[in-house]
Amino acid sequence: MKDKYKNYLNKDQHFDKSTMLGIICLIIVIAGVFGFLYEVIFYYFNSSMTKIYWRGGNFLPWINIYAIGAVLIYFLTYKKRKNPLFVFFISIIVTGILEYIGGAFMEHIMHVKCWDYSTEILNFGNINGYVCIRSVLVFGISSLLLIYCIVPFCFYLAKKMDKKTFLILSYTICAIFLLDELYNLLFARILNWPRASEIYKSLGFNYLYF
Repeated sequence: MKDKYKNYLNKDQHFDKSTMLGIICLIIVIAGVFGFLYEVIFYYFNSSMTKIYWRGGNFLPWINIYAIGAVLIYFLTYKKRKNPLFVFFISIIVTGILEYIGGAFMEHIMHVKCWDYSTEILNFGNINGYVCIRSVLVFGISSLLLIYCIVPFCFYLAKKMDKKTFLILSYTICAIFLLDELYNLLFARILNWPRASEIYKSLGFNYLYF
């Protein structure tokens, strides 16, 4: 296992386009679920450990901005994976910019304030409530987890599993999460169908809209 990990660090892995797409699909799913779990845990502590909130705008436990950030980090830092400091600092910059632009876009274009660090705990260094030092540090550390644990794990699955099985599983799982996102982001709004937030609230969930 140690030799395989050294091989991951020292030698670029080459996959055909369909397999690489399957790997990206897995990264999208894993990163989005990770983001959901992180936010559920954080907002539990932010509420003085009195309530557990469902985060995100979907039926499934997945938040899109974490998936977007993970894909960006992969493409920007994979080639530099021998240098953890580079991965960490580039990730801080990239995720900070993404978070600021995403927060500003949602508030000023979509007229929804998805998060506001100025009202949360550990919010030192926050800029207009869109980004703070704590958030980018967490994202920087999470990016190390992505590049040094999640990506090699996805590579391992792609190599060990039968190609057809790997592609069916990765494409299908990702498609389910993305269809959930598409329904709540677009179809439910256009067709006036019930969204995940409305249904979960009616079921008694503590819900923080994202």
